[in-house]
Amino acid sequence: MESHGHASGEHVLGVDSGGSGLRVALGTVGGETPLATAVCAEPVRTGSSGIDAAHLLEQLLPTARRLLAGHGGGDRVATAAIGAAGMATLGDQLRAELPAALADALGVRTLALAADAVTAYAGAVGQRPGAVVAAGTGLIALGTDLTGWRRADGWGHLLGDSGGGAWIGRAGLDAAMRAHDGRRGGSAALLARLEAVFGPAPGLPGLLYPRTDRPAVLASFAPEVAACAAHDPVADGILRDAAAHIAEAAAAVCPKAGADDEPYEVALTGGLFRMGDPLLGPLRAELARQLPHARAVPGSGDPLMGSLRIAQALARGGLRLPHHPTLLRVTVSAPGTGRTPGVTEQGS
Repeated sequence: MESHGHASGEHVLGVDSGGSGLRVALGTVGGETPLATAVCAEPVRTGSSGIDAAHLLEQLLPTARRLLAGHGGGDRVATAAIGAAGMATLGDQLRAELPAALADALGVRTLALAADAVTAYAGAVGQRPGAVVAAGTGLIALGTDLTGWRRADGWGHLLGDSGGGAWIGRAGLDAAMRAHDGRRGGSAALLARLEAVFGPAPGLPGLLYPRTDRPAVLASFAPEVAACAAHDPVADGILRDAAAHIAEAAAAVCPKAGADDEPYEVALTGGLFRMGDPLLGPLRAELARQLPHARAVPGSGDPLMGSLRIAQALARGGLRLPHHPTLLRVTVSAPGTGRTPGVTEQGS
């Protein structure tokens, strides 16, 4: 990509939109750390047309202007990157409306719209070949050799997210209900934790099924599984199965290194890995078995830092991560207009 010639002190904007809210970071083209960050506690709405662009802008624009005002930046940002959970499958409205809207409101000429897995990759691995597993309530793996992306899982708690928080929690609750019924594979320890957290076991379906946030409720039980793993073989087995699923996803996307090449990094990022040794112990063993050519590392940054790094790389003309129609799309607005006819897509 050609250089845009931006000065190293010019402001750039990174945005991370996820289930816990909208986060915004203001930085400079050449800065190592953000000048300032802000959190909008309300998550961006998702409706029948996908992620709601108007609701995102309603929160982002005043926040960005406030950050700019606090750092002498006027009201203009030349380059921005927005990462959003669900961008790949639910981001059509964002891709259609945000380039022109941000060009009009903030003067954004170059805009990257990325899936949150891409910004997690940029935050954890940077612009090197490798892979990232982003795991919290759900789980997705993303890898690149810098010529294209490979994705595994991230299909939601009904179709996948195998090894993620909701998967672990559901497996733990299943084992608890088996113990309640007297079926094979049950765990008395997990049944005791179910009743301590949710009340009598027969009441669990009535508590769980009407909830619109079922994945989060399931994931809330994952720490109980981890707490039981040291003394309960069923809970320990659930975490070992989760580790195998996580390693399988990483193996599916990680580039294959040659015999003489340096091992690629597989970065582990997201709240699930704060579970610690009950999960990380078997996961390290599975990664060593399934990916002997890779090196597992903790993520060095989060998706917000990843979005800021993408914006900085774009401003310098040095973005190496591959473009993709839904995972990482870059648009450039023609000078002097933020209207849709003045927006062109790069690198697709």
